[in-house]
Amino acid sequence: MNIPSELLEKIDEAIPHYPVSKRSASLPLLHLWQEHFGYVSDEGVAWIASKLELSPINVLELVTFYPMFRREPAGKRHIRVCRTLSCSMAGSYELREQIAKAAGIDLHGVGFHARNAGDDEHSNAVGKAAAVDTHNAGHGNPIATSADGKFSIEFVECLASCGSAPVAMVDDHFKENIKLDEAAALLGLQRSDATLPKLRPAHPREKRIVFKNIDREGWTNDIECYLHDGGYAELTKALGMPRVDIVNEVKASGLRGRGGAGFPCGVKWGFIKQDEKKPVYLICNADESEPGTFKDRYIIHQDPHQLIEGMIISCFAVGAKLGYIYIRGEFPEGAQILEKALAEARARNFLGKNILGSGFDCEIYVHRGAGAYICGEETGLIESLEGKRAYPRIKPPYFPAVLGLYQCPTIVNNVETLCDVKHIIKMGGAEYAKIGKPNNTGTRILCVSGDVEKPGYFEVEVGSVTMGELINDLCGGVKGGRKLKAVIPGGSSAKVLRAGEKYKLKDREIGLEDIPMDFDTLAACGSMAGSGGVIVMDETRDMVSTLNNINEFYAHESCGQCTPCREGALWMKKITDRVLAGGGTEKDPDMLKNVADNIAGKTICAFGEACAWPTQSFVLKFREEFTGKAQKAEPPPMPPEYTSDELIEHATIETILDRRTNSPLAPAATK
Repeated sequence: MNIPSELLEKIDEAIPHYPVSKRSASLPLLHLWQEHFGYVSDEGVAWIASKLELSPINVLELVTFYPMFRREPAGKRHIRVCRTLSCSMAGSYELREQIAKAAGIDLHGVGFHARNAGDDEHSNAVGKAAAVDTHNAGHGNPIATSADGKFSIEFVECLASCGSAPVAMVDDHFKENIKLDEAAALLGLQRSDATLPKLRPAHPREKRIVFKNIDREGWTNDIECYLHDGGYAELTKALGMPRVDIVNEVKASGLRGRGGAGFPCGVKWGFIKQDEKKPVYLICNADESEPGTFKDRYIIHQDPHQLIEGMIISCFAVGAKLGYIYIRGEFPEGAQILEKALAEARARNFLGKNILGSGFDCEIYVHRGAGAYICGEETGLIESLEGKRAYPRIKPPYFPAVLGLYQCPTIVNNVETLCDVKHIIKMGGAEYAKIGKPNNTGTRILCVSGDVEKPGYFEVEVGSVTMGELINDLCGGVKGGRKLKAVIPGGSSAKVLRAGEKYKLKDREIGLEDIPMDFDTLAACGSMAGSGGVIVMDETRDMVSTLNNINEFYAHESCGQCTPCREGALWMKKITDRVLAGGGTEKDPDMLKNVADNIAGKTICAFGEACAWPTQSFVLKFREEFTGKAQKAEPPPMPPEYTSDELIEHATIETILDRRTNSPLAPAATK
């Protein structure tokens, strides 16, 4: 096959970034191939496999696993519209319809829902069609293309800009805060129209450390601006310190991981032996894909050198000479910004051989994912970085600090966490620990979306604001003066909290709006701080429809390795599909809870809990909304999701129990 020289040059440049295993270059080469040809053909699979000395199946399994790769061409202009909760609440379903209409695209039969989270009247209107969404749609999200091939549209999962919903990607260009009357304009969008907008200056309640330069007047993301502001001074300081002292400073700071789990960063680093003989790797987890979370994108776009400096310090501390930034595939511009910043750092000897004359060698490369939420799980991320499907590993024995990338000790930290390292070196661990509260030290970037007047990102001392202060003060209150109904406090996988309920702590009882936004209090109230993604819902939101939107996300994003998760996530989604289509039964709440209970704690990674917790909590907190949609007493024969039409049409349906007891067989359904 004749490969254009410019493509071959990029391919040959990418492969050496993975000196241990060529297979790790699989995703980069697939991206390059698709960017050039528009899709990955059988010939492309075979050529890449040959180039990397792999079997074709090793490449094909990636194309069929990662949703961003296509086996057929899309339109000349391809538009991805976010469908997850915050965007859905902001009207992304109507937006998708308007774009399709303007492009002359017929969405009928493509497998899209025509439903907004919380819009119960609209969801009932679509009736039976809603229950057959993507069951037979095949891999990834279905793509609808105009007859002339000029335009195509795709519903995709969270694009990590929930505070400026609804959002879309036009080709590789990002567009936020899209109004319905702007839908047609997306078809002719110019690059200059797609810049990432600034949301607002800092709020007086904020304490900006990591976000100091975000939306800062006169700030640019190049190295000259960063150096003028004192950038890389902390790297110089760190290179003059014993490695163990850096680890101890991070331990003393009390810094907990900002990616979701909240594990103490210094403790994680301490698992790496100071005299480790194997190569040590450090990976930045920039796969920001938890619905409701949108902080990392702004750091990458506006202050990439802060992240890079934090990474180099961290590499030095744990003895890693090679690091990777695993950035989600939906951030193509962010990847380019990081590539430019890394080149600038190399040119100034902040990266490469003998950094600043210290004798320390270190290199960092950018590695793009391809649309799989499961890559946010650290062992799934490592598998993906090794050029495989992102199937999480069993722990033990595969704790990354012991057996990580290429079976070597590996540290995986979130973007915000690695940025914090720079500031800990600057002020010292003890001083950093004075910020926030005990066991919840430092600052935290909270991302607020949904039904508030002023959604956005806010960096505050951990625990310094309550839920009510965050919503009413920093975010200007619930939109339209409506009443608060519920809050998801830590990304869509966190358990929902209901307004009006009381939460018992050790020393007192508090309401939802009185909950301090820290790790421990949110856990004590039955949810979690998670990724810091706060999704607010007002009194008009329908909780069954809201849960259905979340269920659809997790059904789509399950990697499929574990049976409870693979089958259960899809089952929960189909049950809520049926309920919204008019086929609800009195036993649905118990059935949903039973399915969720049989997922949580029974899978290799925490995705099982992530998909089960929303269902468990929504059914517990809002049971009356599920029973309120019951049209029948009994559920349909198992499995329930395949008989929704029959259930809606007929008063009774023969059940499996009828068959087991050999009861006289009446007609399968009677009116």
